[in-house]
Amino acid sequence: MLSTIPTVADARKLDAADPLSSFREKFFVPQHKGKDTMYFTGNSLGLQPRSAAEALKTELDDWAQHGVDGHFNARNPWMHYHELFSESLASLAGALPSEVVAMNALTVNLHLLLVSFYKPEGIRTKILCEAKAFPSDRYALISQINFHKLNPDENLIELSPREGEHCLRVEDIEQAIFDAGDTLATVMIGGVNYYTGQLHNIQKITSAAKQVGAMCGFDLAHGMGNVPFELHDWGVDFACWCSYKYMNSGPGAVSGVFVHERHHNSEIPRFEGWWGHDKSSRFKMNPNYVSMGTVESWQLSNAPVLNMAVHKASLEIFQEAGGMTALRERSLRLTGYLEKTVQATASTTGAKLEIITPKNPSERGCQLSIVAHGQGRELYDKLSDAGVVVDWREPAVIRMAPVPLYNSFEDIAQFGHILSASLS
Repeated sequence: MLSTIPTVADARKLDAADPLSSFREKFFVPQHKGKDTMYFTGNSLGLQPRSAAEALKTELDDWAQHGVDGHFNARNPWMHYHELFSESLASLAGALPSEVVAMNALTVNLHLLLVSFYKPEGIRTKILCEAKAFPSDRYALISQINFHKLNPDENLIELSPREGEHCLRVEDIEQAIFDAGDTLATVMIGGVNYYTGQLHNIQKITSAAKQVGAMCGFDLAHGMGNVPFELHDWGVDFACWCSYKYMNSGPGAVSGVFVHERHHNSEIPRFEGWWGHDKSSRFKMNPNYVSMGTVESWQLSNAPVLNMAVHKASLEIFQEAGGMTALRERSLRLTGYLEKTVQATASTTGAKLEIITPKNPSERGCQLSIVAHGQGRELYDKLSDAGVVVDWREPAVIRMAPVPLYNSFEDIAQFGHILSASLS
């Protein structure tokens, strides 16, 4: 544990020695009084890649030049645009390229997946989730239960941490799955909890769900681009995510979907559309649907190219950085440094700062959630006035994420000194 708040000079030495620190230059950092902000809200909206404008201009120029023929003659032909992401998304998800596709928006995709993976029959009617899931997930689950004319009060199992704790224990999740047994149709949990930053043990949860015959899926909105996954090897049935947080693809950017290959050609129910039809005969306009035979079968419509152009630019940066293995190593260093800085600040100021994110690095991504006991929103206002961009959740929780692609040790050291002054 650091006994004092780290100096900016010492932090700069760490940045100079870190091979990935130069990737910060690939992003625009918002300014405050003529200087870079300390931007710790990549868990809400990632920064804009400097390459985004050129990527978007490429598609606009091709549209201007080719018109409709851009579907085939653009530099990145629009007809197959979603295929540009298959390899890079598969790498981030730990999946086969045939198991991932970029499409739609997050909650739209969650609903489409639940059509396939929540199939209440007989006594197997229940969904298990976190009690403090992101609200849109709960809305989706409740509405799916209502759609099947079932009672959410009886069919939604919401798990809360033990009394006095902030995070769910994996053994408690497993036990709840076993207790539900053959009444459980689907497990759907956020891979990384948006509020606490807890990274759930996806492999163990999936295994437990399989043992009782339930489907198992995850909302990875706070996980993709943050932590490594092995969705295929873990046997996860389905997953979805957004790309505007850690994947830096812009506000409201395209979502992504994973469906394990074992389901691709099964008789599983699925809403179908034109872009899920076999591409070799798609334009013959046959009245009968022929599946693509991959996760692309879940697609409904053609790719929103202008939306996806920035996604392409961001994913290229992930590849250049060496993927999630390299970024996870840097993330562990930055998050550990932030944790020690917060602890040193509490020690030197006497403030009660409680980190409710798990202490074990394997159980968290780069987000730390800090309860500033006895502090009000005035603390957040002071931080903002000093150029620190964090997220405030009532009554006194600061959520912040040192994102390895663009945050620095210097950001963290500066934050420590500003936090100390704000508490004083």
